[in-house]
Amino acid sequence: MRLKKYFHILAAILLVAACEDNDTFTTSQSDLLSFSVDTVRVDTVFSNVPSSTRSFWVFNHSGAGIRCSSILLERGNQSGFRVNVDGTYLSSVVGYQAQDVEIRAGDSIRIYVELTASRQHVDDPQRVEENLVFNLESGAVQKLCLSGWAWDAMLWRDMVVTKDSVISSTNPIVVYGGITVNKGATLTIASGTTLYFANAAGIKVDGTLKTEGTADRPVVLRGDRIDRMFDYLPYDRLSGQWRGIRFGSESYANELRYTDLHGAFDGIVADSSDVDSEKLHVFASTIHNCQGVGLQLNHCKARLENTLISNTLMACLEINGGDVAVNGCTLAQFYPFDTNRGPAIRFRAPLQNLLCRNSLITGYADDVMMGKAGDVFNYRFEDCIIRTPKITTKDSVRFSAVLFEDPKDTLTTGKKHFERIDTENLVYDFQLDAASPAVGRANATTSLPTDRNGRARDGKPDIGAFERK
Repeated sequence: MRLKKYFHILAAILLVAACEDNDTFTTSQSDLLSFSVDTVRVDTVFSNVPSSTRSFWVFNHSGAGIRCSSILLERGNQSGFRVNVDGTYLSSVVGYQAQDVEIRAGDSIRIYVELTASRQHVDDPQRVEENLVFNLESGAVQKLCLSGWAWDAMLWRDMVVTKDSVISSTNPIVVYGGITVNKGATLTIASGTTLYFANAAGIKVDGTLKTEGTADRPVVLRGDRIDRMFDYLPYDRLSGQWRGIRFGSESYANELRYTDLHGAFDGIVADSSDVDSEKLHVFASTIHNCQGVGLQLNHCKARLENTLISNTLMACLEINGGDVAVNGCTLAQFYPFDTNRGPAIRFRAPLQNLLCRNSLITGYADDVMMGKAGDVFNYRFEDCIIRTPKITTKDSVRFSAVLFEDPKDTLTTGKKHFERIDTENLVYDFQLDAASPAVGRANATTSLPTDRNGRARDGKPDIGAFERK
């Protein structure tokens, strides 16, 4: 019993000693805080649009507690930075500071930072900086830099086009809610224009849409996140960020030229319509990295020329009936976010006509082409490279001068066609590698005249579309 009593006394003494050590706060100016970062960097954000949250740790590695008489934003509310210090929001109510913040010896606190920058009134992104100031009880002062970039953009909400209109801007345009083109109206998007779509936004076309990009100044349609998920990964490389384009049943004469559409859910969906009138012409464009389908054509008339459709969860190109011509295109199915990805091309009856020429159709799977027959099922592939088992049935007459990729040949097929397929960093360069059998293999008679510089060294045209970097 006496031994047990001694143990209790000893434990009490140790507990008191520990409490005394924890409650001791240094007044030495040589005892300083340590930070998990040298600078808190917030990526480029649009003016008046909140950034994602950044955080960092504040450590006390000294042998005693450190008390901060205040932790404050040096410029108060002038920079646009918002800070939460260990649960205390530095607002105007508290004078943009947290007071009497204690960090015990060997302990730490976490601080969260966001940025909503005001308009900069210049065209180019501008640096925005602020200091978070730590005034220690000892009299020492430490500062940590908060840094970001702000870019002025026009903010549009629920835009409805009721008459012929043109969008032309070298400054970014952020779209909330979406753009609707009414029947009878034509919306033209001029070269060099970039539209940034918020999560629920897209383009709904009941009239006509024309994008008039050029090789040097394409039209860009993308999500509105311009910051990074990780240091190596911009949000722009993720799929499913906006709603894409939908052409209604009464929409005709749509044309996309030199247009870069990426990061959408469904890239483009064209509703069923009269196949006697062309609904959509896509030329020298890219549809990349979609969380749904890349391009879905539902019983309509369409032409795809010199166009790349790549990396989609569902089919890159889905043709549900209609009259479709494909020439000089690349359909590349290397979607990185789900192994249950769809084919590069899927086509279904009733199909009045599908003519695919001089095109490269490939991907990870051993077979990236799927067709579903029916009473009306007319299709033909000429001078193409297709990653599918060689057709030896009666349908073989539908394939003329087609090279069927052998999945066992890993040197020149699949991703080996292209300059770069970097799944770790989600970087894709679909320019043909010099070793690809698509180089110089297209039919010079039926291939497209183009200024894409996609000719082989011997002057013969290549199979497939131009590259997307």
